Amino acid sequence: MDARPDARDRPAPTVLIVEDDERFRERLARALSARGCDVRAVASVDEAAAAAAQESPELAVVDLRLPSGSGLDVVRALHGIDPTTKIVVLTGYGSIATALESVRLGATHYLTKPVDADQVLAAFEGRGSPQEPPSVEVPSLARVEWEHIQRVLADCDGNVSQAARLLGIHRRSLQRKLSKFPSAR
Repeated sequence: MDARPDARDRPAPTVLIVEDDERFRERLARALSARGCDVRAVASVDEAAAAAAQESPELAVVDLRLPSGSGLDVVRALHGIDPTTKIVVLTGYGSIATALESVRLGATHYLTKPVDADQVLAAFEGRGSPQEPPSVEVPSLARVEWEHIQRVLADCDGNVSQAARLLGIHRRSLQRKLSKFPSAR
């Protein structure tokens, strides 16, 4: 039973989820719905702008890296439509520069994946430091290189030869790097 007597009288907060990973998007939408939110979920920058123009959300969860553009474009568009929308930016590739840029553009918080619905709601409620980028542990150069190689390889659909060309290294060198495990940090 909820200790707040007016909790049932308040309308559910509207949440827009902008995430290209279908499985994660649907899981997060279900979890936020189960916590009393009115959720709409989309997969692209254009869909997000259209959904927000139709009905401006109170809250938005935006993936930084989308196939149709940057999540920063979504942050700009949402704040252009309604500056009161609270936005949490999610990314699998955290960096201080993108955290600062997302907050500068109007994001309330910045979270590094993986996250769950409770972490997202905590960010909206201001737990943590909402107007400051979170402290980001600086990974080792080897870890950054490994993550970059993995992103390029994923962008090339696993084609090692194409990834090697894009990285500017020999295919065999890339294969050797891939055979090694990244260090923990």
